[in-house]
Amino acid sequence: MKICIYGAGAVGGFIAARLAHAGHDVSVVARGAHLEAIRQGGLRLLERASGKEETFRVRADSEPRSLGPQDYVIVAVKAQSLTSVAAGIKPLLNAETSIVTAMNGVPWWFFDRLRAGTGRERLESLDPQGALSRAMPTERIVGCVVHLAASTPEPGLVSHNMGKKLILGEPGGKNTARTTRLAEALGRAGLEAIVSPFIERDFWVKLLGNVSFNPVSALTLSTADRLIENGQVKAYMVEIMREVLAIGRAVGVDADIEPEARIDMARALGKFKTSMLQDMEAGKPLEIDGLLAGTLEIARKAGVKAPFTESLFGLIRARASMTNQYTPMA
Repeated sequence: MKICIYGAGAVGGFIAARLAHAGHDVSVVARGAHLEAIRQGGLRLLERASGKEETFRVRADSEPRSLGPQDYVIVAVKAQSLTSVAAGIKPLLNAETSIVTAMNGVPWWFFDRLRAGTGRERLESLDPQGALSRAMPTERIVGCVVHLAASTPEPGLVSHNMGKKLILGEPGGKNTARTTRLAEALGRAGLEAIVSPFIERDFWVKLLGNVSFNPVSALTLSTADRLIENGQVKAYMVEIMREVLAIGRAVGVDADIEPEARIDMARALGKFKTSMLQDMEAGKPLEIDGLLAGTLEIARKAGVKAPFTESLFGLIRARASMTNQYTPMA
C-alpha cells in the first residue's frame, strides 16, 4: 500500500519506520532539520529496549504535491499544526484515500457521528472556520488512539521507548474495509492494532490522562511518576479526571473507567515525560487547545461545570504565553 505519514515526528516517525520495514511504499511529510536528516541519511529507528538501530529509506518532502495520491494518509501532528495540514493535504488524496488521525485530544470530527449534536455540532475552538472539515471530511476518517511512547533525540532519529498499541475506528463505530485493511497492515508491521466499535470512547479514555497529566507535568516540570507520588497533585488530577468523565457522559461517551484505574495505566509506564513536558523543555509550541479548549467547549455545550479543568487551562496558557509557546487556535 502507498501510505504517507503527515508529520514524521516521534509517533509518526515510528509508524513510518515500522510500515517501511513491512515493505509498504512509505513517504513522509516533514520539515526543517528533521527533513534534511531523513533525506540524507534515511529515517533511523532506535529500539530503546534492545538498543538496536535500523535505517529506512523513505521518500521525504515538505511539499505533499511531490508525493502524489496515497491509499492512506496518517496525520500525526499536534493540533496546532492541523490548519497547515488542511491547506496542504489535497495532493495526497484520490477518491479512495483514507485519512487517519493519530493524535492526542478531542478530534475536530468528534460530534459528526454522535447522537448528541446529531452531526450538526462543530467544535469552534478546534475548527473555527470549518477548514479542517472541508479538507478532511468525516467520510474519509479513521480515528487512531495512540498508546505508545517515542521521542526524537536528534534530527532523523526516532527513539521507540515503550508501547505499540494503536486503536482504530471510524467515527460513530460503523467500521468498513478501510479500517480492517489498515489494522491488518499495522499488525503485520509489528504494531498492536485494535479495531474499536466506538472510537470516540477510546479517545475519551486517553483524554482523561492527556488533560490531566500533560498540562500538570509541563507546569511542574515533573515526570508522571512524581505527579502520582505527590498526594496533593494527584488529588488535583483526580478531580480533573472526574470532570472529564462527566463531560463525556453528558454527550453519550462514557469512558467507563475510574480515575484511580486511569492513573494506574500511567503508573505502569514508570518514569516518563509527557509529550507536553518534552515540548515545554524543547521550547516548542504546546498542544493546549487540542487537549483543553475542545474538552471545555464540549462541557459548555453539555452544560457541565468543570472548574478544575478551567483553572488548569488558564494556568498552562499563562505559563506557555510567557515563553511564546502558546498561540490560540481560534
